[in-house]
Amino acid sequence: MSEEVLLAFDFGLKKIGVALGNTLTAQARPLCILTPATRDQRFTQVADLLATWQPDRVIVGLPLTLDGGEQPASQHSRRFAHQLEGRFHARVVLVDERGSSREAQQALGTNAPDDAMAAAIILQRYLDALEK
Repeated sequence: MSEEVLLAFDFGLKKIGVALGNTLTAQARPLCILTPATRDQRFTQVADLLATWQPDRVIVGLPLTLDGGEQPASQHSRRFAHQLEGRFHARVVLVDERGSSREAQQALGTNAPDDAMAAAIILQRYLDALEK
């Protein structure tokens, strides 16, 4: 398999964590936190990231309940993923993000902004699953 650049999003209505990784090193790293005030700003910022990094695939965290069920936030993430596919023709994969924010808080300290680290954890889960 050739190297693929991957961009991951931990989607939230107020903040979006972003991480970067690739299949060659199979490592993910936090990139940035987007804080768009409007929907148009959100997609302008996402478009800039996609143009800069030109990912082969985009990973979007899917928030599920502890028992694996859907919740209101799941619908927001699914809608965001569909918008990435429709607007940018991105190849999008949804990845279960349960526990990623808690892991990010443990890694960074409880008061640190953890959205980008959560996106990196989601992306790392995806990369780890590829290697199995």
